[in-house]
Amino acid sequence: MLDQLHRLESTHAELTAKLASPEVLADPRQVRETSRALSEIDPVVGLYRRFRDIESRIAEARELLAAPGQEAEMAVLAEQEIRDLEPRLAALEIDLRRALEPKDPNDERNVVLEVRAGTGGTEASLFAAELFRMYSRYAEKRGWRIEILDLSESEAGGVKEVSAIVEGRGAWSRLKHEGGTHRVQRGPSTEAAGRIHTSAATVAVLPEADDVEIEVHEKDLRVDRYCASGPGGQGVNTTYSAVRLTHIPTGVVVTCQDERSQIKNREKALRVLKSRLLELERARADAEVAAERRRMVGSGDRSEKIRTYNFPQNRVTDHRVGVTVHQLQAVLDGELDALIDPLLEHDRAAKLEQQARRAAG
Repeated sequence: MLDQLHRLESTHAELTAKLASPEVLADPRQVRETSRALSEIDPVVGLYRRFRDIESRIAEARELLAAPGQEAEMAVLAEQEIRDLEPRLAALEIDLRRALEPKDPNDERNVVLEVRAGTGGTEASLFAAELFRMYSRYAEKRGWRIEILDLSESEAGGVKEVSAIVEGRGAWSRLKHEGGTHRVQRGPSTEAAGRIHTSAATVAVLPEADDVEIEVHEKDLRVDRYCASGPGGQGVNTTYSAVRLTHIPTGVVVTCQDERSQIKNREKALRVLKSRLLELERARADAEVAAERRRMVGSGDRSEKIRTYNFPQNRVTDHRVGVTVHQLQAVLDGELDALIDPLLEHDRAAKLEQQARRAAG
């Protein structure tokens, strides 16, 4: 651990010097990348410096205690200082070990959240609306801001599909495992016989791309403008405020009609487009990421489930880590930490195991 901390402190000094150089300051991309790298290791280096300071104070107290002819009063003070500092040193060591655990570089990013109705007809669209409400409530509880980009509603008051941006510190770190097929089991309001109906909705979660990471050229875009549909008043439905962006080289299509302003809709659509293009770029570089994306979205079929919401039994089960919570309504009201925390712990343990295997090999 100490060797790793020495290297981090050295890297911290190098990044600090680099950030002050005229060459880096003249390039926004390098400023962003260097600042981000520095901010990621700064807390760890701060902990390490506090650790070394306390370690040094304990060593000085022990030297004082071991000095020949030491006065009794000074010896008592040295012993007391050691007793006070040793628990603090042990606590800092635990904090340092946790801080050195592998981290996802996207953890502090905003999130592009997409929810779509899957298998199950009307019930699937109603469930998709409930899922989006669940994530909206969770965002509120975490102090995040959620902004709808595009919404397609069903006739029964459900949601065919909705996309939004979740803005807030740590949004990706908490939501990154939510992508996949969510299954619901309950008796539909239209079913008089009480038969249990199973339907599904898919959730996709993408880290939002920074402007400096993805550059989109105007010549590569086809922009279509049309009248927005759905609720929003006469102004929204009769003016050409909705925007559809098509990225010609990749064929990626993004629509946004939430704002009355065409300019604002275009800006929002461009944010989502950049996030999707960033995902494609990463997927090309890493085949595992591409496979994970396909697993995340799937086909929307009920059998491709990551989580089941069972109303008759008042339970929510996450099938990836085998966690069951018997407070279904609380979960739908945004109390998601009981499901998210075990996923994060499982991910952390898997990364540590992988890191240990690499070190052993």
